[in-house]
This record gives sequence, C-alpha cells and structure tokens, in this order.
Amino acid sequence: MARKNAAQADSDQIKDQVFSELQALIEESERLLSDSASLVGEDADTLRAQLGLKLRQARDATSRLGQKAQPVVEATQQYIGGHPWQTVAVSAGFGLVVGLLLGRRQ
Repeated sequence: MARKNAAQADSDQIKDQVFSELQALIEESERLLSDSASLVGEDADTLRAQLGLKLRQARDATSRLGQKAQPVVEATQQYIGGHPWQTVAVSAGFGLVVGLLLGRRQ
C-alpha cells in the first residue's frame, strides 16, 4: 500500500509540473497578447484574434489531456503495484538497450 501511495504522489507531482508549465506558457502568451495591444492596424487585430483563438484551444486541449490521462495513470499505478519485479526487469532491460545504443554512437 505504501508503494501505491508513493507512486501516486510521484505521478501527481509529474502531472502537476507538466500542467504548471503549460499554464505558464498560456499566461506568457496572454501577456504577449496584451502587450500587442500597442500595435495598430488591421494586421494587429487579426494577429490578436488568432492568438486568442490559439490560447483558448490550448486551454481546452490541456483540460482534455488531464481528463484522458487520469485513467491511464491509474491503470499504470495498479499494474506497477501488482507486478513490481516485472516492472523492475522491464525498466532494467530498457535501460540496458538505451545504454548499448548510446555506447555505439560514441
């Protein structure tokens, strides 16, 4: 049970970090949008409208991603909690393959 709680905490931390970075990106884009208010002309209006649309789409995508990712995260946690040694073996094998590939490149 402690492993499951630790895995849950780790996945929550990663998820929170990803969403905070996305949120920062959206906020920065909004700042740029408001700073572009000093631009004049029809092109500036078109640019601001397009940027506003893209920001709304990014917000919607972020929300959908969070909703879709939750069942996958839960299923992964259940599998890892139920099969810890298989998870370790697969991770070690993957690390070995990556190490061999990186070693060949140099």
